[in-house]
Amino acid sequence: MQLSQEQVQQFRTQGYLILDQLFTPEETEALQDAFQRDALVPGEQRVVERDGGEVRAVYASHVRQPEFAALIRSPRVLGPVRQLLGSEAYIYQFKINSKAAFSGAGWSWHQDFAAWQMADNLQEPRLVNVGVFLDEVNEFNGPVIFCPGSHRDGLLKKGRGDSPAASEQHVDPEDIALTQADMTGLVDRHGLISAKGTAGTVVLFDPEIVHGSAPNMAPFRRRLLIVTYNAVDNTPQPLGEPRPEYVVGRDTAPLEMTSQVIIPAVEVMA
Repeated sequence: MQLSQEQVQQFRTQGYLILDQLFTPEETEALQDAFQRDALVPGEQRVVERDGGEVRAVYASHVRQPEFAALIRSPRVLGPVRQLLGSEAYIYQFKINSKAAFSGAGWSWHQDFAAWQMADNLQEPRLVNVGVFLDEVNEFNGPVIFCPGSHRDGLLKKGRGDSPAASEQHVDPEDIALTQADMTGLVDRHGLISAKGTAGTVVLFDPEIVHGSAPNMAPFRRRLLIVTYNAVDNTPQPLGEPRPEYVVGRDTAPLEMTSQVIIPAVEVMA
């Protein structure tokens, strides 16, 4: 799969691109089932809400669940990623953010590259985020909100704030959150847009675009899978101990496309 020149131009100009129903309902259901399994696997890769209840995020599911291993190598995803990066790519980070019905917390306004530069000493923002909607995303269940075109302003904040880290497992957006003054100026210049669509829709977005989301106030959940691809010659150069492998992938070999299907084969009984 290749993006049209018009789609490439939109991504370059706006910092995001929505691809409606890139995955079929059957494929999306298989991904939902895979996440349900993986969310039960104990370990540090599993992040829960502050009240200790619902799962907030799960990292590195692609190393445990075959459906996600197939997804990251799918031509429908890897083709556009290579096209936008202009190079081969590997998995920098894989996570699934989950907002439970009525209770899923929001994410502060931030830029992803600010975290990666600070925590991993990543040199350049030559990455592409691929967000896969595992559920329908609408105005009620906490969609990601982008400030279109803000990626062209560069990094607005470097380093962590003075407050204690919000999480010991990862860099929480709260740690690198932009101020109200920052956001007022950005929205005056660029406006806001929310990424919505049916389950199976994909949104590609730039690592420097400003984004965030509100809590889920609806009676239905919102699970968003985010695969971050990095150019193979843009690997992190950590100044100290690297972050855990479940947060930052260390296998930097170029990903090969595969024809492997996301839907697992049905076992036929004899």
